[in-house]
Parts: sequence; structure tokens; C-alpha cells
Amino acid sequence: MSPWQTHSSRTAYENPWIRVREDTVTRPDGGEGIYGVVEVRHPAVFVVPVTEDDEVVLVELFRYTTGRTSLEVPSGGSDGQEPLLAARRELQEETGLVADTWQRLGGMDALNGVCHAPEHIFLARGLRPAAAAAGTTAAQDEEGITAVRTVPWPEVMGLVSDGTITDGETLAALLHAGIALGRIG
Repeated sequence: MSPWQTHSSRTAYENPWIRVREDTVTRPDGGEGIYGVVEVRHPAVFVVPVTEDDEVVLVELFRYTTGRTSLEVPSGGSDGQEPLLAARRELQEETGLVADTWQRLGGMDALNGVCHAPEHIFLARGLRPAAAAAGTTAAQDEEGITAVRTVPWPEVMGLVSDGTITDGETLAALLHAGIALGRIG
């Protein structure tokens, strides 16, 4: 049983991607209050693409929310698709690659103190250019992807430790991949 009691709930804002609700609650300490929750409409997918040469394919894009460029694994919303299909789509849209081998690594919850945002993580191997891949795609342009970078695994860990990679979900996806590949743990 939850130590929280929800008395009422109202939608404060919604669009096709998220809903923000305000719940009137009694907290575990007995105090009354309002708890705001962001609900993501569809789970997200995160892909850690690893080449035959043990390199990780990352995308560089400008994040409006933080006001700076971010280096991340390919990712995106499932848009109602089954997670593996969405992961395949995101890999191709963001990198121009397809993969022969897919492994589901697990799940995670983004910002679970304020969000209900389930996520799925996949490892993609056997990478090759998609048949239709030529230069940047409309999806890359739409999302503001400025570069697709292939980085050796040890250098990726250096980018984590020096603070170049700061996206929490990318960090978690890389941790899952490192464990699955026997590089961590």
C-alpha cells in the first residue's frame, strides 16, 4: 500500500506528447499538499549501437530545454509502436543505420520524482547503412541532430567521466550496455 493518499486529480495541461496533472495528496508525514506529475503519453526507447570495431554511435544535438548541445545515444518516443520497432525506427532516423542483432537490456524510469515516463533500452549490433541512407535525413534535421559520431568504447567512458556526456538517460543506457558487454561489473 502506498504511503501517499490521493484525494483528487486534475489535468493542468496536455498535448499529444505529455499530460501534466496536479494531485491533491496527503503525504507520508500526514501533511496535505499538491503533487505535480508529468505523464509521458508513450514510452521512450534508447539504443546503444555498437560497431564491430567496438565503437559506440552517438548523436550530437541541441537541446532546447537546457540551451546547449548534448551528446547522446539515439533515442525517441515509441509513438505507440512496440518498443523494438520504435528502437529500429529511431536508430535509422537518427543515424542512417540499421542493425542485424538487437538485445533488450532493460527498462528505466525518467525523472521518477516528477514524471511517469517508462523507457526501454536496446543494444544494437551488426550495424550497416540503411538502404535509403544518404546524408542527413529529415528526422535528423527536425530534431536538430548536427553530427553522428562513432567513438571507441574506452573513449565513451572518458566522455562520461569528463562530463561531456551529461544526459541522464544516455548515462543509464551506457551503464546497461557496459554490463551486458562485460565492460562494467
